[in-house]
Amino acid sequence: MTDFEVYQSPFSWRYGSKSMRQLWSEHNKRIYWRRLWVALAEVQARYGLVTEGQVADLKAHMFDIDILRASEIETESQHDLMAELMTFAEQCPSGGCILHLGATSMDIEDNADVLRLRASLELIDKELRQLLLILSDHIQKWADTPLIAFTHLQPAEPSTLGYRFAMYAQDLLADYKALQFARGELRGKGFKGAVGTRASYGKLIGNEQLDDFEDQISDILNLKFFPVTSQTYPRRQDYVIISLLAGLGGCLYKMAFDFRFLQTPLVGELAEPFSDTQVGSSAMPFKRNPIHSEKINSLGRYLAQMPRLAWDNAAHSLLERTLDDSANRRTMLPETCLATEEMLITDQIILRKLDVNEHAIKRNLTNYGPFAGTEKILLASVIAGADRQIMHENLRKHAMHAWQEIQAGNRNPLPELLCQDKEIRQYLNETEVRSLLDSSEHVGDCPSRARAMAVSIMETIRKD
Repeated sequence: MTDFEVYQSPFSWRYGSKSMRQLWSEHNKRIYWRRLWVALAEVQARYGLVTEGQVADLKAHMFDIDILRASEIETESQHDLMAELMTFAEQCPSGGCILHLGATSMDIEDNADVLRLRASLELIDKELRQLLLILSDHIQKWADTPLIAFTHLQPAEPSTLGYRFAMYAQDLLADYKALQFARGELRGKGFKGAVGTRASYGKLIGNEQLDDFEDQISDILNLKFFPVTSQTYPRRQDYVIISLLAGLGGCLYKMAFDFRFLQTPLVGELAEPFSDTQVGSSAMPFKRNPIHSEKINSLGRYLAQMPRLAWDNAAHSLLERTLDDSANRRTMLPETCLATEEMLITDQIILRKLDVNEHAIKRNLTNYGPFAGTEKILLASVIAGADRQIMHENLRKHAMHAWQEIQAGNRNPLPELLCQDKEIRQYLNETEVRSLLDSSEHVGDCPSRARAMAVSIMETIRKD
């Protein structure tokens, strides 16, 4: 049970899934450590360095985690892994004496971190896959629904709601593929000793046996090892993974920020789910704040800082190793994964029950869509014989007047102004003008390309 009498990180209980929090727990970390000690002993038994009985003794006590006892020892030793090693050894009457034979701390810690990082990416992969499926449904449902698109946060030309969803999905699909590839490329340090030379293991079994020795441990752990390491695996690997997760967070951040803009009452096209009992403000009972999107943006800002920290760890790891990355990696690795997962989970909450206000979409398109038709009228009238510069100025004046009317809260008068304009009527009749101003038809081929993106998502996920 969480002890709320002392400081608790919000990541300990508020953000991320229970599975992710358990994965990065202190208890689980020690199980991973013990699993690595057992794997080392198993292979050493094959070389006659330890007995099968000693290995069996270690396996029998692998899950007997006693953090209180380890903490007592750490108070004296000032070394957390050594404290866990001594605790494990105390529990194993025959196997304890051969634990950690030939190893250095990072042979255990680094491999455990990579195993946990890989498991974390599997959890993130699951949530990202689910989010892509939800987006795929929205793309197909809204592929033909016209809306006014925005550039510079100003009304621009028509697009469709499904195409907008496809823009988000395209980026997330790229992240999905990149993370899957990166997960497959993860490497552990292996068992190479204090500075990566494998000298201690060579003394035990002979240098000619070392490749086979590491390969056997790799098979037990189902983890490939870097061929060359120092005391640690290259910290560049952390930077690559964390940068990919931060990049994914950037895509989630943009989508959430867009939703916040679109939820403002003056636009009002989309809205987060809001339950009957939900409180928007302690002071203003009417408020419907976009708290889910705001949480994604808040966590996204935090996540965006992590690549810099990982860069420093990699760049400042002098010579064969320094310890100045150790303290920050205790929070950097788990909190990067927890923040990413929480953003994905929250995005699913938004999209599963997203409120699409078709009335507002149509209203905004009616108000601003006709402006996009002025270029079509300009082209058509010039083809019919009009002077382009004169017609451009004529259209500009009508458009500016119409814009002022909209800002005053009135309906867009542009279609009527253009239909009644004598200069335009010399070249185009009313039916032609209204047809050219019909913004719902001015969406190009974006509906078909949106659907193609949905198909691409489904095909990619089916392969996996």
